[in-house]
Amino acid sequence: MNTESFASRHIGPRGENIKEMLNDVGVESLGQLIYETIPDDIKLTEKLNLPSPLTEFEFSNHIQSLALKNKVFKSYIGLGYHQAILPAVIQRNVFENPGWYTAYTPYQAEIAQGRLEALLNFQTMVSDLTGMELANASLLDESTAAAEAMTLLFAVRSREQKKNKVVKFFVGENVLPQTLALLETRAEPLDVELVVGSYDKFDFDESYFGALVQYSGKYGEVYDFEEFTKKAKDNQIKVAVAADLLSLVLLEAPGKWGVDVVVGTTQRFGIPLGYGGPHAAYFATKEEYKRNIPGRIIGVTKDMDDNTSLRMALQTREQHIKRDKATSNICTAQVLLAVMAGMYAVYHGPKGLKYIASQIHKKTVSLAEGIEKLGFFQVNDLYFDTILVKADAEKIKALAERKGINFFYPDAESISISLNETTSIDDVNEILSLFEEISEKEIEAIKELKDGIIDHSQLKRESEFLTHDVFNSYHSETELMRYIKRLERKDLALNHSMISLGSCTMKLNAASEMLPLSNPQWGNIHPFVPKNQALGYQEILKNLEDYLTEITGFSATSLQPNSGAQGEYAGLMVIRAYHKSRNESHRDICLVPSSAHGTNPASAVMAGMKVVVVKATDQGNIDIDDLTAKAEKHSDNLAALMVTYPSTHGVFESDIRKITALIHEHGGQVYMDGANMNAQVGLTSPGRIGADVCHLNLHKTFAIPHGGGGPGVGPICVAKQLAPFLPNNPLIETGGTEAISSISAAPFGSAFVCLISYAYIRMLGEEGLRESTEYAILNANYIQARLKGHYKTLYSGEKGRAAHEMIIDCRDFKDFGIEVKDIAKRLIDYGFHSPTVSFPVAGTMMIEPTESESKAELDRFCDAMISIKQEIEQCDKNEPSNVLKNAPHTIAMLTAETWEFDYSRQTAAFPLPFVAENKFWPATRRVDEAYGDRNLTCTCAPMEAYL
Repeated sequence: MNTESFASRHIGPRGENIKEMLNDVGVESLGQLIYETIPDDIKLTEKLNLPSPLTEFEFSNHIQSLALKNKVFKSYIGLGYHQAILPAVIQRNVFENPGWYTAYTPYQAEIAQGRLEALLNFQTMVSDLTGMELANASLLDESTAAAEAMTLLFAVRSREQKKNKVVKFFVGENVLPQTLALLETRAEPLDVELVVGSYDKFDFDESYFGALVQYSGKYGEVYDFEEFTKKAKDNQIKVAVAADLLSLVLLEAPGKWGVDVVVGTTQRFGIPLGYGGPHAAYFATKEEYKRNIPGRIIGVTKDMDDNTSLRMALQTREQHIKRDKATSNICTAQVLLAVMAGMYAVYHGPKGLKYIASQIHKKTVSLAEGIEKLGFFQVNDLYFDTILVKADAEKIKALAERKGINFFYPDAESISISLNETTSIDDVNEILSLFEEISEKEIEAIKELKDGIIDHSQLKRESEFLTHDVFNSYHSETELMRYIKRLERKDLALNHSMISLGSCTMKLNAASEMLPLSNPQWGNIHPFVPKNQALGYQEILKNLEDYLTEITGFSATSLQPNSGAQGEYAGLMVIRAYHKSRNESHRDICLVPSSAHGTNPASAVMAGMKVVVVKATDQGNIDIDDLTAKAEKHSDNLAALMVTYPSTHGVFESDIRKITALIHEHGGQVYMDGANMNAQVGLTSPGRIGADVCHLNLHKTFAIPHGGGGPGVGPICVAKQLAPFLPNNPLIETGGTEAISSISAAPFGSAFVCLISYAYIRMLGEEGLRESTEYAILNANYIQARLKGHYKTLYSGEKGRAAHEMIIDCRDFKDFGIEVKDIAKRLIDYGFHSPTVSFPVAGTMMIEPTESESKAELDRFCDAMISIKQEIEQCDKNEPSNVLKNAPHTIAMLTAETWEFDYSRQTAAFPLPFVAENKFWPATRRVDEAYGDRNLTCTCAPMEAYL
C-alpha cells in the first residue's frame, strides 16, 4: 500500500474486497459499472485540469506556508465582527472533536439528545439576553437573520395591511453596511420598499409594515429605542432590532421595549473570526410568531415512558411541507458554532460574562477619555465597545498599519475603533500612542481602568439572565469537560458508525483537512481587512474557485453563499439579473420537478419567481411530455428549470441533455441543484449536461463536516453568460462586473471552512476525486445488490444501476403493521443512524453510503437491514407491541427488574453479534413527535424545576 496516498486513506473499499463487491454487483470491473451507470453522451472526454495530489505531510507544510502570507493585525474594525477568546476546553472537546463535528442534523432525536441539549442551552442564552420569548437554534449570519426578520414581519402583516398593499420597511441608517446590502437583495424580488433614514426623524405613517434598527449602531452609538418602539406599535408597525449579544449583558434587553424580533450574531462568544465565518447568528421573537420563525427550533417533549426528552419542534414548518408556500428557504443552522457559543456561556456563566463585558466597556471608556485629553472629538455619547473619533484618517491609518493595527475609516475625518475581549490595557495605550503622535501631545499611560458609563444610563440592564442551573454549574475546566463528554456520549456521529443518509453525503472529514482550522493565522483574520493582509486566504479562495469551476465545467464561481439553500437562492438571483440585463424581466416562471427538495420551490418564490411543478414518471424521471407542454405554455415567460442530477431518486436520467436543450430553446436557464454532485465529480459535470448554474454543497461532496446540522457552504458555479452577475459585498470588492448585491454578510461567506474543501481537492487530485466518485457509486450498488430479495429498490437506471444513492420501498411492510419510521428507530439498536426517511417518496428510505465506507461497514449495515426485514416478517399488525414498535431500547429498559415484552433482552439490545463489540445506547426511548408541538417549550427549565 502506498502510505503517501491520501486517496487510499479517504476511500473505504480496498484490495480483494473490491473484487468481491464487483462480483456481487455483477460486473467484471469498476469501469463496467460506471459504463452501465452514467449515460455515454454526458461522460467527460478529458481529465480535469487540477494540480497533482499532495501527501498529507506535503499538504501540512503547504497550508502552513500559505498561513504565513496572512498578516494577523490587531483588528479594531468591529462592524459585527470581533476577535474573541475560544476557551481551550471548548476548542479541544467540541471544535476539534469528531464526536461533535461529524454528527448529522438531529432529525433522529433519540440519538441526538446531547446536541439537542447544547442547542437548548443556546436558545435559552439568546432568549434570556434578548428578553424574548422564543429563539431558534441559529441562523447563518447576522445579516441573513436581519433579512429573515424583514421577511417574517412582511409575512405576518395584518389582513388590512395586505389588502392595502403596505410594503414599506424602514431601516435605520445606523445598521451594518453588509446588513443593508442583504436587505436590498431580499427586498427587491418580494416588492418590499426599503426606506433608509434616521430613527428619530421617522414619520410612523401607515404605509410601513416594519422597521429595523441597530443596537449598538455600526459606529458604536447606543440609542434608546423604547419610545421609537412604542410609537411604531401605536401605528401597527412591527419592530426588529439587530443587537450585539455581549453588550446585552450590560444594556437592557430589547424585549423589554416590546419589540417583535431581535437578531444578531454570537460570534464573539468564543468563535474565531475566520475571515468572515462560519458563525452562529441568532433569531429571537415572540411566541405568537412560532409558526413563522425561520430555521430550526429545539423543543422539550417526552418519550414513551413520559421522561423528558428533546427534539426539533414544529417540523411542519420545514420546506418539504410548505414548499412554494414557505416564507423562508433556510434549512441549515450553524449547529457546531451554536454549540460552541452556548458552551462559552455555560463555562463563563452570568458573572463571567458580566466581567468580560465590563472589562471591554471600561477599556473603551478609558480609551475615549485618553483620546479626548489629546484634543480629539469623540462623537458617541453612550457606547459599549466602539467609539467614533474625528481626526485625520489618512495619517492615523498610515501609522496604525505600520504598527500592525486596523481601525475602520468611515470617511476622511473619522476613525471607528471597536475593542474586544482580547484587548489589553497595553493595547489601549498602544492605540493612544498613535493619537499622541499626530497630536504632538503626551498623556500619562493608563494603569487603571475608568468606570463604565452604561451603569449610569437609563439603558443599564436591570433584568436577570442565565439563572438556569446549567449556566451556574460548570465553571471549572474539569466540570465543563465532563459535561461536554456527557452530552457527546448521547449522540451518534461518524466516529461511531456509517451515516448513510441519501442526498446528504456523510463522508470522511479527514483530520489532515481539519487541522489548519486550529491555526490562529487562519482563525484571527477579520473579514474586512485590506486584501493585502489576507494573501494566504486570497490565494486559497481563488484557487478553490478555479478548481470548482473546472470540476463543474463552468466559467466562474462565487464562494459567498454560506449554505446550500443560500446557493439555490443566489443561483436564481443571478438568473433573474441575467434576464433583466436582456430586457426580459417578465421571465418569472420557474419549472420545478415534483421530486425536488423543498428548498427549491421556496428559493424560487424568494427570488420573485412563480413555481410550476413538473410531474415525474413511474420510473422516477422527469416526465418529458409534461415538461415540454409546460415549457411551451410558458415559453414567453420561462425563467428557469431547477433540476437535481443525478435525480433525487438516485438515477442518471439519460434524457438530461434533451431536457436542458428544451429549456434553452424556450429562453430559460437551467439551475442544477448540487446535492448529488458526489456522483458527478471527474465523470461528468453540470456544464456537460447543459446546465447554466449550479450550487455545490461543500459540506457534502467536498468534505466539510456537517457539524450536527451546520456549518455549510453553498457556492455557485456559473456559465459564461451568468458570470458578470456573481454577488458583491459593500466593503470588500468581489463578484462580477454587473454584480447582484450581497447573498451573505461576509465577502467570501464562510471562508474559514473553505480551507477543508481546498485540502480535500489538493490531496486527492484529479485521480483521487474521480476514484471517490466511482467508489461512491460502487458502494451504493453493492448495498443494492446485498439487499436484493429483502427490499425492493424503487428506481434504477436503464441498465438497473443506482447512482451514488438508492431508494428502498418500505410501504408494503404496513401489512405487518410496520411503518418506515419503525425501521429507522430499530436501526438505532444495531448502532446505525437511519438513512433518509420518506424523502422524496413517503414510506421509503434513501441510502447513500459514500466512498469512505469499507466493505466491512457496508456489510454490517446490510446485515442489520436484512435482520430487521426478518423481524418485520415476524410482526403481527394486530399485536402493536413488538421489537420494532418498541425501538429503540435503552439501557434503563434492559436493566429494569421487570421485562414485559415477548422477546428477549438480548434480541432487543444485541440482535447481531457485531453489536456487542461496539454498542451505542440511545439516551431516551422513542420521543413523542406531537406532544412537544402542543406544549411548546424552547428554553431550559427555570431554577424552580431543579428544586
